Amino acid sequence: MHLRIIETTDLHLHLMPYDYYADRPSQGIGLANAARIIDAARAEAANTVLFDNGDFLQGTPMGDYVAQESRLSEDDLHPVIAAMNALNYDAITLGNHEFNYGLDFLRRPLARAAFPVVSANLVTRLGATPRDDRTLVKPYVLLDRMLSDDKGFDHPIRIGVIGFAPPQVTMWDSQNLAGRLAARDIVETARAWVPEMREAGADIIVALAHTGIGAARHVDGMENAAVPLARTEGIDAILTGHSHLLFPSPVFSALPEVDVATGTIAGKPAVMAGCWGAHIGLIDLLLTRESGVWTVLGTRSEVRALPTDTTGTTPDPRVTDAVSPHHERTLTAIRRPVGEARETLHSYFSHLGVTASLKVVAEAQRNYVQ
Repeated sequence: MHLRIIETTDLHLHLMPYDYYADRPSQGIGLANAARIIDAARAEAANTVLFDNGDFLQGTPMGDYVAQESRLSEDDLHPVIAAMNALNYDAITLGNHEFNYGLDFLRRPLARAAFPVVSANLVTRLGATPRDDRTLVKPYVLLDRMLSDDKGFDHPIRIGVIGFAPPQVTMWDSQNLAGRLAARDIVETARAWVPEMREAGADIIVALAHTGIGAARHVDGMENAAVPLARTEGIDAILTGHSHLLFPSPVFSALPEVDVATGTIAGKPAVMAGCWGAHIGLIDLLLTRESGVWTVLGTRSEVRALPTDTTGTTPDPRVTDAVSPHHERTLTAIRRPVGEARETLHSYFSHLGVTASLKVVAEAQRNYVQ
């Protein structure tokens, strides 16, 4: 049997193909465009699951507008959750930027998600061991699915999905999280929870790891822990992110235990799909089932980019319909005049000293702090 795992990561609220800072369309980004290649990837395989690997909530003026101006209520559907619901995501995990607007705000979008949200190492109360922690969301989820084989017969499989975020999130957003959220080491947490997932009947385990691909040697609390995480016994596939890079790609060719040719890390299939919806990641697993036991026979990893030629194509209406009201309100907000400049502002010579563009930013920051 063939199971295709599809990843988006580091969307940073790039839902529409639009550059809000330039205030113009940008066809090379956006979940509304990525939905087209997600559909194509689904159509190529009989069995697929779709995951997001975190950093979806913040990153564009739409995120700031929804969080800070529209004051999303508990009954409102956040545009990124609305888009993910429309595309039938199977599960997502949390990245570090989910906490930029505070813990109370984060809870409101997540409450309306039609899919599980998992993160094992972000906790509201530390216990003696990771399995004794009170996690912010579910540490993992077991997805019961039916896989069709090449003869058309269906077979039950239980897919375990566990999530991780960089432990540094509690420092980066300490003003929002101090005393309210703690973080454990990614690898320590995986070693604790993965055996329980197997005990609970997980046939295969996929790690949604919002962490980059870095050093092979495990150091407690490391930010980019994909390599030592891949060595964790029981994990079958790893979705990575956080670094806004692509894997497989030559950029990682010099790292130990990272095989760009096979798309594996420590022998496990892995993928990293860039950022902003410009790419999706695919892991294809060739599976066999004998006497009720599932085995991974072969793997393939791939990153797919949005097509460069978008002539005649339109953004996916499932996403645009869910997002358009917020998009239009964001455009109205960013087009409001906030002041008047009587001289040309540029930053061409900012390294040489004070420039008008840096001065106006510094004055705004000073006034905000005051």
